[in-house]
Amino acid sequence: MGALHWLKRPIAHRGLHDASNGIVENSASAVTGAMGKSCAIEVDLRCVAGHQPIVFHDATLDRLTNETGPVSTRNVETLRAIPLKGSRSEDRILSLPDLLALVGGYVPLVLEVKSTWTRDRKFETNIAQALSGYAGPVAVMSFDPHAVEAFLQVAPALPRGLVAGRFDDAKHWQSLSARQRFAMRHLLTSAFAQPQFIAYDINALPALAPLIAKTLFGLPLLTWTVRTDAERERALRYADAMIFEGIEP
Repeated sequence: MGALHWLKRPIAHRGLHDASNGIVENSASAVTGAMGKSCAIEVDLRCVAGHQPIVFHDATLDRLTNETGPVSTRNVETLRAIPLKGSRSEDRILSLPDLLALVGGYVPLVLEVKSTWTRDRKFETNIAQALSGYAGPVAVMSFDPHAVEAFLQVAPALPRGLVAGRFDDAKHWQSLSARQRFAMRHLLTSAFAQPQFIAYDINALPALAPLIAKTLFGLPLLTWTVRTDAERERALRYADAMIFEGIEP
């Protein structure tokens, strides 16, 4: 695994998307656009029926498609048939195998796993199985340290990272106690998750915990989501790579 040097490059957040030009986030067009710029690509994996992954950010279909309701109740084949709203290329929702076939190892992939927070490892196991035959550089990461720990157990050779920040919005993180949010903010969960890289909120940098992980433990430090020139300058100062959108890397 080394120091995961292939992660230390600009990473396009949900692909190189631009809704105003009909390029929808997490779509095939956004992915190929990032590949055309030789950028690494970050996309989201959402759990659907059968604990299978789909390339989609939201918990519901409402914002990004003309359909409504939770993603989790649909199966992969049904979701693959759904067009993405506003796509000039008539893109549809991608499955994980669709994504892997499209990228084919051309650029690195960083997969943010939208955890089910159940700790049953079924979702993570299915992701690991889908990635087992993929030859290109790929890593998984999650806000949920137990999901990261699950990958340590089911696919120890798969690079894994912790996504973190201040966790100061108690309403957004209402399922987590103040103690849990404190532990996640300060990366104390690394003790059992054993991440191999960190992805930390640009708005929370500089911060002691990620800088210790970077300087003392040698973990690559990514930062998200960089959208302005000022944030890019902060990313260059404190992180090894930025997950960006809306700017030139």
